[in-house]
Amino acid sequence: MAMDMATIQSIVGLLLLMLLLILIIVLLACKPWRFFYSSYCRNQSIKDDLEKPLFPNDLNLSSTQGNDLASVVVGSSVQNEGHRSMVVSRERNLLADSYPSQGASLVLDVITDSSEDFLAGRTLKRSSVPNWPAEVQKHVMKDEPFDSPRAFGDIRCHVFAQKVAEFQGSCLTLEVISGPSCGLHCSLLSTNISRLPLTLGRVPPSDLILKDSEVSGKHALINWNLNKLKWELTDMGSLNGTHLNSRAVHHPDSGRRQWSEPIEIASGDIITLGTTSKILVHITPPESQIPFSVGIASDPMALRRGGKKLPMEDVCYFQWPLPEVEQFGLFGIFDGHGGVGAAKTASKTLPKMIANLLSISDKREKVLSQCDASEVLREAFFHTEAAMNHQYEGCTATVLLVWVDHHEDFFAQCANVGDSACVLNFGEKQVTMTEDHRVISSSEKARLRSTGRPIRDDETRLCGLNIARMLGDKFLKEQESRFSSEPHVSQCVHIPKGSKAFALMASDGLWDVISTRKAVQLVLQAREKFSSDQETLAERVANFVLNEARTLRTKDNTSVIFLDFDIKRTNCL
Repeated sequence: MAMDMATIQSIVGLLLLMLLLILIIVLLACKPWRFFYSSYCRNQSIKDDLEKPLFPNDLNLSSTQGNDLASVVVGSSVQNEGHRSMVVSRERNLLADSYPSQGASLVLDVITDSSEDFLAGRTLKRSSVPNWPAEVQKHVMKDEPFDSPRAFGDIRCHVFAQKVAEFQGSCLTLEVISGPSCGLHCSLLSTNISRLPLTLGRVPPSDLILKDSEVSGKHALINWNLNKLKWELTDMGSLNGTHLNSRAVHHPDSGRRQWSEPIEIASGDIITLGTTSKILVHITPPESQIPFSVGIASDPMALRRGGKKLPMEDVCYFQWPLPEVEQFGLFGIFDGHGGVGAAKTASKTLPKMIANLLSISDKREKVLSQCDASEVLREAFFHTEAAMNHQYEGCTATVLLVWVDHHEDFFAQCANVGDSACVLNFGEKQVTMTEDHRVISSSEKARLRSTGRPIRDDETRLCGLNIARMLGDKFLKEQESRFSSEPHVSQCVHIPKGSKAFALMASDGLWDVISTRKAVQLVLQAREKFSSDQETLAERVANFVLNEARTLRTKDNTSVIFLDFDIKRTNCL
């Protein structure tokens, strides 16, 4: 019995020894003390970053020396400031915004209250000291050292804003062309420093919010590089990456949630966030700023029986000035059917045709002297139809050509095929600039009657379509000669300065539920409601009109372009 007890005690001791060895091995493998050490280091890093000056005394440090600087996440647009809390003071934040150049600018550590799992004080990226223009360096060094608290005040920010404005930038416009948020637009000037950088993501405080489950909370940002005078795209450590023209720009090890290096973007580039949302980049030089205010709003609001939204087939277009035609600009809406392909083709081809014709000096001078561009518009539609090779897709086309004379008065003339419409209002006068080409309209019934093959009173469609004029649809036009691509061209309208004139263009999704008279009343109501915010008034008006169509349950894709000739344009859309 004594032997049995001794054996049991030996076994128990051996088991305890084995458990102790296992515990030691686990501790050595997991190293739990490293968490306490990293927490201490992180807190010490925050303390050190806050105590050191934001800028070194010597602006001409080499790039290697500059790596000791705190790295940057510059603020987003003004309206989103409440969603972020900066580790550093408000004054320093303002200075960082004054020179928003990703990859060549100082960036401040941030704490964000969004769904992203960034840690407080975490350094997201380290950048070299910016190579600012010598003129700016001289101005700042002459007045204050960079580590002076007063150097970060409102006066300094105002000076920096003036210096940035001297280096002319460009206007960036982003258009979502695929994905759940297709049709969204977002634009700004590189000199509008308070709204840079532009952040892209799924949730606030992103400036361009994409309702797409494939897009991270904060996915990417676009910034203006002051050194290169170029727009650049940076992936913010997204979960599923960012692509530019089908090439990945995100960090190779995306699981580590690191920022990518900034990559230059150009007009015509396609940015893909995740797998479904694609964004078209449009960049215009500063001299291309539209001399009046413009707002654009689009929404794919039509629902199928299953409750799913129809694909967005509207394409909006604007450009001022047209290439090599300084006095002219063009605005248009192209509403596709059978797909968006014909609308995209027409939105590229028709403006090019108009610009080519107006670049001919004789034609341009004739338009300016006679105040009539009807010949140019008709010829452009003819060449566009001939160039399109869409057999089973077609689109409406409504374009408003605007030009300015030496008195700074505007002239506008419209051409259209289909059922998108444009109305011009100045003073108490309304001018409908388009003609309705639906089969049931009186004007189109009269045209069809003139062909010798009138449509019956009970007919509402021709070969399944409710419109008789469009671009494309080559197969249908071969089967039915009554289809036409001949545009209606309006009279030229003179818009004198101070007339408080505006133009409203929209696809049929709006006009199906709102009359032109009601639309004008909505614009006047929105103008008064948002009059205190002149900078974004046009955009607010466009969205106000669009929301009314949504309230009235329109069943078609809807796009709205609002031109306010009474407000001189000072920044992008």
